[in-house]
Amino acid sequence: FDRIFLDAPCSGLGVLRRKPDIKWKRRPGDVYRLSLLQRDLLDSLDSLLRVGGVLVYATCTLLNIENSEVIESFLQNHPEFCIEPISGTIPWMKVFARGPYFCSFPHRHGTDGFFAARLKRIK
Repeated sequence: FDRIFLDAPCSGLGVLRRKPDIKWKRRPGDVYRLSLLQRDLLDSLDSLLRVGGVLVYATCTLLNIENSEVIESFLQNHPEFCIEPISGTIPWMKVFARGPYFCSFPHRHGTDGFFAARLKRIK
């Protein structure tokens, strides 16, 4: 494939203001189990992307364990990928840039909390 978009299953903690029942549905250990699933899903997609192709990983949570830590782990295990800073792709996205990632925060942007990373296959 040239492009893959992974809307990963996540804790949903970035949409609490619209779905407050999420906090009652989560159990201890859910976030950790979800982060393992997210890593497995990313790992399963690596061979499906052609060299030069782009994989976008997205969640609706603000937790690093489901976001940047998943991406950093993937990049350590997959040297054939690199991260492309989100601010370099669409100029107006700079307002949502947090390092190389897209991050929207309810208290800062008046939106739900979302995360996205753009990964490019280079080998």
